[in-house]
Amino acid sequence: MLERLPSFYAVIVIGLLSSQACAATAAPLVTPSAANATTPTTPLLVAQESFTQWRAGLRIQALNEGITPLLFEQAFAGLTLDPQVIAADQSQPEFSRPVWEYLDSAVSSWRVARGKALLAEHAKTLSAIEARYKVEPSILVAVWGMESGFGQNIGSKNVIRSLATLAYEGRRSAFWRSQLLAALHILQEGDTSPSGMLGSWAGAMGQTQFMPTTYREYAVDFDGNGRRDIWRSSADALASAANYLSLSGWQHGLPWGFEVQLPKQNFDYALADGSLKKTVSQWQALGIKPRDTDHMRLLSQQQATLFLPSGHQGPAYLLLNNFRSILKYNNSSSYALAIGLLSNALQGDYSPPATWPKHERMLSRTERVELQALLNKLGFDSGNPDGIIGINSRQAVRSFQQAQGLPADGYPNDALLDHVRKAAR
Repeated sequence: MLERLPSFYAVIVIGLLSSQACAATAAPLVTPSAANATTPTTPLLVAQESFTQWRAGLRIQALNEGITPLLFEQAFAGLTLDPQVIAADQSQPEFSRPVWEYLDSAVSSWRVARGKALLAEHAKTLSAIEARYKVEPSILVAVWGMESGFGQNIGSKNVIRSLATLAYEGRRSAFWRSQLLAALHILQEGDTSPSGMLGSWAGAMGQTQFMPTTYREYAVDFDGNGRRDIWRSSADALASAANYLSLSGWQHGLPWGFEVQLPKQNFDYALADGSLKKTVSQWQALGIKPRDTDHMRLLSQQQATLFLPSGHQGPAYLLLNNFRSILKYNNSSSYALAIGLLSNALQGDYSPPATWPKHERMLSRTERVELQALLNKLGFDSGNPDGIIGINSRQAVRSFQQAQGLPADGYPNDALLDHVRKAAR
């Protein structure tokens, strides 16, 4: 989703290659103080307002939105900027984790065993949630497991402090300020206290890691105690996730997708561009075969996209509408695939994907920037060279591959970079 960062920073190194997640260049925390002009023509450097000044401006806005002075003072009592949050916000990993390593961790034996035990333990609550929101228990428990290790790791950061740091620091300040104000409203509404509002360094909260604006719109009080408590109430957390998925278009009774086999010869890998939808029967007419034949028969008229998470040498999936609903929860295709596969495993319906191209070396961030710059030089527009392989970059890769007579899967690896380097000489 766009206003929510549940596992975003945990999976961003995966998403660099397989999602539309974005990052921006970090800005310094404080602008250097203004220097005295030595001549009339020397420009003055304007200092950024102090945190105290910024806090005063925020207080005026918060009170205008209905936050009481007492609540604001309680939330900001003794609050200082958090240098760990600034460091996390500015970090950009040089190396990406291969998608198959991420998925191995997501569908680990511990997570599957623990998830199955919790499915049984919370069966009554999950059944009631399913009846109300029409989202299957296995999907909810998979989200629970991925977001917080089934509630074991909800984060230990003071959310008000983290969001105040991010809003003051300047990078995407308007976004973080909106999250901070939403967090104050949550406190005002009495669902938790300043000390109880814990989360990640980016302000994602509770067992389902909701951002404050998302919490205000989708969190629910399912246990009936008068509070929407996604920190301490698993019922509230799971029902809130169900409410979000339901309102994101989840279709009860249908799968998220399934693994398929592609024709061994003369297949157009450019069809796997994420925006091209065909019915399952139309994909079948192109020679695509499922690992489970029932899928093709029962879902023949469902719209699906073809997904190659590691290029044409790795496994292939047909993705249905429910996969896109998971993407609204967290806009990383690796994350959504992990949720789907973990959900399958919790139902006892999981087979390891087809062989991954583990012989391939993942490109470093520096190499991805180089790839984008070289593609731009060759006339294949990949956008700003920032090391983030998003829609524009994948399309540029695909266009280059087509021009070179290579399998046009849009997947950037070390072999592709070598081809691009040679073409740019």
